[in-house]
Amino acid sequence: MKAMITTAYGSADVFQLKELPKPTAGPNELLIKIHASSVTKADTMMRTGKPYIGRLFTGISKPKMEVWGCGFAGTVEAVGSAVSKFKKGDKVFGENINQMGAYAEYIILQENGILAPLPQNLSFEEAAGMCDGAITSLNFLLNLGKIKKGDKVLINGASGSLGTAAVQIAKYYGADVSGVCSAKNAEMVKALGADKTIDYKEEDFTQHENTYDLIYDTVGKSSFSAAKKALTENGQYLSPVLGMPLMVDMIKTAVYGKKKAKFSATGALPLKETKRLMEIMREMIEEGKLYGVIDRCYDLEELSEAHQYVDRGHKKGNVVVLPTAA
Repeated sequence: MKAMITTAYGSADVFQLKELPKPTAGPNELLIKIHASSVTKADTMMRTGKPYIGRLFTGISKPKMEVWGCGFAGTVEAVGSAVSKFKKGDKVFGENINQMGAYAEYIILQENGILAPLPQNLSFEEAAGMCDGAITSLNFLLNLGKIKKGDKVLINGASGSLGTAAVQIAKYYGADVSGVCSAKNAEMVKALGADKTIDYKEEDFTQHENTYDLIYDTVGKSSFSAAKKALTENGQYLSPVLGMPLMVDMIKTAVYGKKKAKFSATGALPLKETKRLMEIMREMIEEGKLYGVIDRCYDLEELSEAHQYVDRGHKKGNVVVLPTAA
């Protein structure tokens, strides 16, 4: 099978096309033919090996896995002897967070992994990027933020992978949603359900005093200290981008003050909880309340270009790689 491999950390040029043996499914495993995989900001950060603390999981001096990529959608090609929930020909989507391997034509996944049947109203291309953005945003808005009807929620980075999912999720739960994005993406964000959009070049949301119950900073471009004034009395600043300032603010606000700064490593959630969030996501998709936004599609051989594009920091929704024709 064709796969894009990397044996070192660095720029997008580290990827190399290589022919690898087609994997074989074990007793509890599925062999999946990948029709689409995703390239996320997290993928590009792992590629660089920065922040360095991430290398504790991906490899200290070089990547532990040759083939990277987590999110995917495809068709079950073969099942192991002990598999009972899936069969050959099933259309599926999911994530392989621990072993990765989605930058290839085939992937092996455990039957009890982060995997689900593909909803009929979702294409392979849309599904490839759904898990990262939607599951992460569900974790932050539901588990950390305890979002409820009537909450005033601000999504910073509303046009990205996490942001486009978050806008739809927040609206689904009855919140009043403000999306921070560029002027050129405002109509898209409104179409996703935002009640208001804020052009970050023209307006500073942190100056909206005592306004938001939840500020979900998907891009980590603000901070708790900057956004604190914009939070209501018991408001929360949530961000998936962990740095030293956020760590300090989390420790401080855990001890005193009603306003809180919070972070969660969604990829480190217990499998049972991740699958629960995935089921909520699937229900929303099937109800027509959540769909994927695709910015660009690249062939597998163009993976370096896809990473370069994501590195620029201006993608809308998801960037998709197509290892094989659907």
